[in-house]
Amino acid sequence: GIFNPQLFTYWDVMLIFFAVMLTDVLLLDTFNSLGLPTSTTVSIVFELLGASVVSAAYKLWVSTGTIIGLGAYINNEKALSIIIGILASVVIAFTFGTIIQWLMRYLFTFRYQKVYRYVGGIYSGLCLTAIFYFLIVKGAKGASFMTPALIAWLDANTETLMWSFFLTITVVFQILIWFWNFNALRIVILAGTFALAFAFAGNDLVNFVGVPLAAMQSAGIAASAEAANPALTPTTLYMGALKESVVTPTIWLIISGLIMVCTLWFSPKAQRVVQTAINLSASERSEKEQFGSTVGARVLVRSGLGVNRIINQILPRSVLDNIDRHFEKPRLKKGEAPLPFDQVRASVNLVLASILIATATSMKLPLSTTYVTFMVAMGSSLADGAWDRETAVYRISGVMAVISGWFLTAFTAFIAAGIAVLLCIWFGPIFMVIGGVCVVALLVRSNFFSKDKKVEAMEGFEAGLSKEELRKRFNAAIDRNLKQTIDIFSNTTMNFLSEDYSAVKKDKLEAQELLDHISLLRSQYYLMISHGQGAGKDYDARNYYYRTFSNVKDVAQDLRNTVNQMEQHLANSHSVFKGQLRTNLLKAVDALSNFQKSLSEYVMNGSTTDEVLLRLSNTNLEEVNAFQLELMKEIEVNKMPLHRSELYLSILQLYREIINRYTVIVLLQRELNFMLTERHEEENAPAVPAKPQAQQ
Repeated sequence: GIFNPQLFTYWDVMLIFFAVMLTDVLLLDTFNSLGLPTSTTVSIVFELLGASVVSAAYKLWVSTGTIIGLGAYINNEKALSIIIGILASVVIAFTFGTIIQWLMRYLFTFRYQKVYRYVGGIYSGLCLTAIFYFLIVKGAKGASFMTPALIAWLDANTETLMWSFFLTITVVFQILIWFWNFNALRIVILAGTFALAFAFAGNDLVNFVGVPLAAMQSAGIAASAEAANPALTPTTLYMGALKESVVTPTIWLIISGLIMVCTLWFSPKAQRVVQTAINLSASERSEKEQFGSTVGARVLVRSGLGVNRIINQILPRSVLDNIDRHFEKPRLKKGEAPLPFDQVRASVNLVLASILIATATSMKLPLSTTYVTFMVAMGSSLADGAWDRETAVYRISGVMAVISGWFLTAFTAFIAAGIAVLLCIWFGPIFMVIGGVCVVALLVRSNFFSKDKKVEAMEGFEAGLSKEELRKRFNAAIDRNLKQTIDIFSNTTMNFLSEDYSAVKKDKLEAQELLDHISLLRSQYYLMISHGQGAGKDYDARNYYYRTFSNVKDVAQDLRNTVNQMEQHLANSHSVFKGQLRTNLLKAVDALSNFQKSLSEYVMNGSTTDEVLLRLSNTNLEEVNAFQLELMKEIEVNKMPLHRSELYLSILQLYREIINRYTVIVLLQRELNFMLTERHEEENAPAVPAKPQAQQ
């Protein structure tokens, strides 16, 4: 329905379909690689629109020298209704997700087991009946296996079927809940998962196979027409027959469905896309959110807080207290793993999304299943309090980033498909063969020969390690991070003094990667403190870990900022340091290298006293002070520019931070090692027999 096929020849539509498939594979694979959920419906619709518009414009320009009359080639009304429907689905899904989840949470609360015992059967019956109605009664009417007689029987007995189904499920489940503590929510979630898969298949799967099957149908129409009239050619045969409705062969749906199942099961890209949606809707928060903050998100959060204050002033205190009690979250038990959301929210996400998708599909509206599912999850997370003041800005920024990607999908799909069809028109089969081979090669390489680095989040600190093994790995990690920090400092300083701008840019990337890695490590220690398992006496050890990596992260941040200053200095073509200042920086590089070696020896040598370490750090700090005095003389005598003096001070401050912070870190290491050694001796000491009590 995007374009009017009766105005396009067989050759035209085949080029359009090929360009759409070529563009779609590249576009969707790119978004999947980035872990961003995007809409397959939007990509297909705008690719068809872009390719048909460019193809029609080219035909008109070649034949008439103008593009007047282009609107006749495009089904403007249908295209507009599809676009409006897709955009409206975003608002509808988010609104319904927020309202329904708020009502369900108010009813069940976060301690839903008590209320669930009394209304679990009714809730489960409503959910399963809704799924049955929208998927079987409404959604399956267009399936190839549904006969007219069966459809007529369903229409005539819909009300009786629904009431019978609802009452049966409600009574059976309520009895099971009362007498056997049956968890009916698991059945609802399982049915919702099936329903969502069914709804996706009714929308996305048909989108996928629609274009290639239309191309196959076009080939069949052309073969029949040419057999009846040999005078027809691909450039003279018009494809008005494509306007007729065609039932998709079931075998192609089965094959496509199997490919989708295998991809969902084996593709790491699919898992990354799912993880993005879970991160944005999860109730628990980590130290580092997946997305940063944006101005738009900050404005929305501040506006929301303002509205919340107004509501608090309007509503009576008793009403607000009642709502707060229903939305009070239980605290996790020590060692209990936090879940992204509970079974109540899971059932709302699945059931509501599948109902909305199935409803639109039954109305022949190609809405975006991605938009609906994603926005229902976002709305329910908002209503569930997952976006609190600590996470709201980052979560909203993430949602805005994903939605921006959707608009980028539409724009990119339109432009890319238009360019692809233009290249097909100009270069014909040569481009089509080369382009097809390249796309297949890129797809295979991207999915089967990817060289993505796997991030080792815990860097060997997995659960279940003995204290001795954990201590060894901890000490090795500190030594490794110090060495990487000093290596980056040394390399950047040497490259800076050599005015090697490209090398400093690489050093800047390494500094950022080191900071990201250390930030991830510190977040793991945060989780060890907040959700760690074990006896209370292990809290001291976890506290040492967190304090240590807080210092390591501070050094990494200073390193990243200083390297960035050096890169900007060279980018602006400023002169580098000469004379005594240059000599001092080279001395700093050597001094830090010696400091790192001395610290490593100190950690390994348990008999060394702390005075030796403090004397070593004081010696280096005295050298930093001497370097700073040299800078003051340079400013006074040679009138050094402000930006050069600030950069030099930043380098010296980084030198000072490395010395100070890692001196504290090593002292913490020693203290932790002594503490664990003493505890080990206490635990392995022979038990002292208790004195017998005196008889009275």
